[in-house]
Amino acid sequence: MIEYVNPGPQGPLASVLEVRRGPDDAHTGGLEHREALIYTLGKAAELEHLIMLQYLFAAFSLKQRLDEGLTPGTLAAVQRWRTALLEISAQEMLHLALVQNLLTAVGAAPRLARPNFPMPAYAYPAGVRIELLSFGEAALRHFAFLERPDGMDVEDAEGFEAIAQAVALPHDEHDAIVPQLQEFDTIGQLYRSIQAGLEHLDERLGPPRLFVGPPNAQATEEHFRWPELVAVTDLVSARQAIDTIVEQGEGARGEWRDAHFGRLLGILDEYLALKQADPGFEPARPVVAANVRPQPTGVVVPLITDPGTARAMDLLNVAYEVLLQLLSRYFAHTDESPEQLEVLADVSVGLMYTAIKPLGTVVTTLPVGPEHPGVSAGPGFELFYQVDYLLPHRDAAWVLMEERLRDAAAFARRCGQLCTPALMEPLAKVARSLERYADQLQAAT
Repeated sequence: MIEYVNPGPQGPLASVLEVRRGPDDAHTGGLEHREALIYTLGKAAELEHLIMLQYLFAAFSLKQRLDEGLTPGTLAAVQRWRTALLEISAQEMLHLALVQNLLTAVGAAPRLARPNFPMPAYAYPAGVRIELLSFGEAALRHFAFLERPDGMDVEDAEGFEAIAQAVALPHDEHDAIVPQLQEFDTIGQLYRSIQAGLEHLDERLGPPRLFVGPPNAQATEEHFRWPELVAVTDLVSARQAIDTIVEQGEGARGEWRDAHFGRLLGILDEYLALKQADPGFEPARPVVAANVRPQPTGVVVPLITDPGTARAMDLLNVAYEVLLQLLSRYFAHTDESPEQLEVLADVSVGLMYTAIKPLGTVVTTLPVGPEHPGVSAGPGFELFYQVDYLLPHRDAAWVLMEERLRDAAAFARRCGQLCTPALMEPLAKVARSLERYADQLQAAT
C-alpha cells in the first residue's frame, strides 16, 4: 500500500527543485532570465505532448471486442480503462494548451515540436523516461510514477531505472546567459520551478515588461470548450494555469485520488484483481511502436512491412502533422478573424476524434509484417521535421493546410490492392472527414 509522506509545512513552493545553481537560488527555480523561462516552458510543452501520446498509445492498444478473448465482464472493465485513459490524454492536451498560453504571455512562440520516439537518453532528467507502452502493469506503474505527487513513495516500473547524468562542464553558475534544463524529479516540481521563475521575473521586470504577449492570442474556453483554459495575462492567471496542470496530474494539496495519479492507481488495482482471478486475462493487443521508415538518427525501431498497415500508419502521421500545423497557426495567428480562429480550433478537435483516434485504433489490429509474427503495429506518432510546425504567413498557411488535407484524403482513397476489405471502410470514412475539414478551411479563407 502506498503511503503519503507529508513533506512539512513549507508553503506553496515547498517542492521547488534544488537546482544545479545551488540552494541559494532555489527561490527562482533556476530561472533568472526570460530566456531560461522560455526554454523551460518549451521543455514543459514537449513533456505534456509526449505524455499525452503515451496515454493515447496505451488506450489504442486495448482490445474492444468479445472475439478478442474477453468476457462481457472484462470487456466492460477494458472499456472503462480506455475511456479513462482517453480522458486523461484530453486533459494532457489541455495542459499543453495552457503551456502555449504561458509561452505566448511572455512573448514566445508556441512549442509543438518534440523528440521522436524512442526518446534520446538525455532529453530529460534522469528519472523522467517517456516511452510508448501497451496497456499493462508496467505501463500503469510507469504512468503513475510520472504523475506522482511530491512526498509520495512510489517506485517506477521495472526497466525504467534512471539514466546516469552527464557531468556538467564547469562554468560560472551565477552569471549564466545560456539556458539549460534544470533537474526535476516530478512534473509538479517542474511547474513549481516555472512558477518560482515567473514570480521572480515579475518582481524584477515588472508585470507590463514580463507579460508582453498579445492578450488576443490566448486560447480560451470560447474555442476549445475547456473551462480551465484560462487566458494568461498576468501573474495571477499564470499561477491559475499552473495550478490546473499540477492539480489535475498529482492532485491538489494531497487530494490525489481523483487526479491522474489516483485514477491510474485505481485502474492498476482493478487490473491486478482481474489478473489474479484469471491469470490468462490479457486486455491489450500484442502491440509494439513501429515506424514505416528507419529513423534518421540510426536508432533501431521495428519497421512496418505490411503494405496496408504502412498506408494506415502514414495516413495517421500526416493527420497528426496537419493537426500540429493548425494548432501552431492558432497559437501564433496574426490577423485571422474570430470566425477563422473558431474554424482552426474546430478542425483541430475534429482531426483528433475523426482521424487520429480511429486510425490509432485500427493500426493496432494490423500486422507489422512477417518479420514480427503475431505482433500488431502501434502508432509511433512520427514527426517529419525537427522544427516547429508553424506556417507564418496567413494566406499561404491556409492554402497549405487545406492542400495537405486534400492530399491525405486522396491517399486514403487510393487503397486498392494494398488494403484488406476490413481496412478499406475505415480509411474511406477518414477520407470523407479530411475532405470535409479541407472544405471548412477553404470556405473560411
